[in-house]
Amino acid sequence: MDFRLSDEHEALRKTVEEFAREVVAPQAEEADRTEEFPYDVIRQMGEMGLFGLPFPEEYGGMGGDFLALCLAIEELARADSSVAITLEAAVGLGSMPVYRFGTEEQKQRWLPALCRGEHLAAFGLTEPGGGSDAGNPRTTATLDGDEWVVNGTKAFITNAGTDITSLVTVLSRTGQRADGRPELTSILVPVPHDGFRTSKKYSKVGWHASDTRELVFEDCRVPAGNVLGERGRGYAQFLSTLDEGRIAISALAVGLAQACVDESVRYAKEREAFGQKIGSYQAVAFRIADMQMRTHVARLAYYDAAARMTAGMPFKSEAAIAKLYSSTIAVDNARDATQVFGGYGFMNEYPVARHWRDSKILEIGEGTSEVQRMLIARELGL
Repeated sequence: MDFRLSDEHEALRKTVEEFAREVVAPQAEEADRTEEFPYDVIRQMGEMGLFGLPFPEEYGGMGGDFLALCLAIEELARADSSVAITLEAAVGLGSMPVYRFGTEEQKQRWLPALCRGEHLAAFGLTEPGGGSDAGNPRTTATLDGDEWVVNGTKAFITNAGTDITSLVTVLSRTGQRADGRPELTSILVPVPHDGFRTSKKYSKVGWHASDTRELVFEDCRVPAGNVLGERGRGYAQFLSTLDEGRIAISALAVGLAQACVDESVRYAKEREAFGQKIGSYQAVAFRIADMQMRTHVARLAYYDAAARMTAGMPFKSEAAIAKLYSSTIAVDNARDATQVFGGYGFMNEYPVARHWRDSKILEIGEGTSEVQRMLIARELGL
């Protein structure tokens, strides 16, 4: 067993690390303050091929694997979680379902521009009254001749309202199964489109520069051929999509946790109190040592889950473990980094304040911590 990165993966990691340090980090504070979507940064990420990392070259991708995507997300999150979640959601929730489940025609139509980062796609899953009960949506899609008529509302959706959004996949009720459960189907809705609109951006605690909105469908008509893959396979599709996405969210959490370590080490070497650098005090040094320990273990957890996924092995439990642990320690590290900084940690001009605000959502999005524990328990047969 070897946890060292391959030469190709390490080269990618270093490239994204440099980009994050030189391009993403300098704009992070201003973007957080103004809550403006960072179009120029996203354009440059597209030119680097980051949005096409795990997709075959035939669809405009880079021919890499899922670990490559996770490494890029981790490095971006060390600088700005808003940029990192934009990439994670665009690929994991936007493009990946089309690649995994779409017809060849759908792949050829949508993936090339998505892989280039010229367009973004979103996945409409969560609903205002649904939350973790995502398998019981109220949004409906009714077949009327050769068109689906979609009605309903989705909440907390990432990347759906940008100027470059071109596609939203909507999980909808399309009937009822023989066992009484709803038949769920994923419907592709091009953007812009009649009958579809987005709300204004949410006022959020964190991820200020990420686009997050409510989606409204009112007699939104799309061709019958806009079913993603097969009718009635929507539930299985979104479960698979979330399993993969949890690994990527774990990588994002590790990036934030590492950023908290980096900032704390730097500050502990500079700040003096009672005539000494605060890093010389055991209370501070041990706190930062614990932060690094957590980050290291969390990174190994998502590496393992990604390796299992790439090898075609079962990875549901490992993905849930990685997501649960990484999100937990990201919140812990953000809190401890703020404590290391003292009063300055409460000032928004310091990155640790942003990391603190950005960390909490990691315990909620793409499956709450409670849902992860439920999944792990099920895999244990409980």
